[in-house]
Amino acid sequence: MAIDLKQFTADVRVTDGAWGTLLQGLGLDPGASPEPWNADNPEAVESVASSYVQAGADVILTNTFGGNRFVLAPQGQGDRTVELVEKGAAISSKACAGTETKVFGSIGPTGKIVMMNDVEPEEISAAFAEAAAALARGGCDAIVLETFNELAEVELALKAAVQACDLPVVASMTFSYGPDGTATMMGNSPADLAALAIKCGASAVGANCGVGPDNFVKVTKLFKEASDLPIWIKANAGLPQIGSDGETTYPMTAGQFAEYVPQLVDAGANFIGGCCGTSPEYISAIKAALDK
Repeated sequence: MAIDLKQFTADVRVTDGAWGTLLQGLGLDPGASPEPWNADNPEAVESVASSYVQAGADVILTNTFGGNRFVLAPQGQGDRTVELVEKGAAISSKACAGTETKVFGSIGPTGKIVMMNDVEPEEISAAFAEAAAALARGGCDAIVLETFNELAEVELALKAAVQACDLPVVASMTFSYGPDGTATMMGNSPADLAALAIKCGASAVGANCGVGPDNFVKVTKLFKEASDLPIWIKANAGLPQIGSDGETTYPMTAGQFAEYVPQLVDAGANFIGGCCGTSPEYISAIKAALDK
């Protein structure tokens, strides 16, 4: 039986943090797609998943954010898409075995802009359906469409995922633009995403990446005003900063990040985790803040 996200979020749930930086710390080359490691270095991927389970996450994601043919094909991995996505789901499921932690399969954008019409929408939909079906076969409890910037692409992904499997789907975009930082790159609002989510059958709605948790308090309030869907929030550890050596760092410590947990809860967040710049330490701090 599929998980009921409204029932599941009767208590606020802790999700995981960033994956890419942890995998790079284990040897993944910067700029390389991490999905091939699901087949070629599964122990490393499982160690990241397990670290978030041990940190107290109620939900962890999968190493499949770029697991679609449009992202993988330029690296010569397009014909492995289904294999890599299904194995990514299985790895996270294995890491959660014997625990109550749930696995939400990660689906990111294709990198194509729908309004540009350089790729047929049917091709994009097919890529999302392929990924969603593979995540379901791999044992996921739900699917998260994350870090989207274009509402039209979210719509294609959401419709495809709902049709391809019977798992609940979370629709999450990046809100960091506009006068108060609550719009997407394309100018859409949380209310716009909430309306689309309701129309197309999403089970939850949310925001991730782009900015820190202070900004997402405002975004959460706007989601709360727009619908009664559970709200998924995964902020960065502050705004990214580029050093003189070209390295990207994030300014907020785990303790500073967790200070925003009460505000996010008061604003209506049902899932709270971290995105870029966060780690198991941040998830433990979020868990401790919630436990208080």
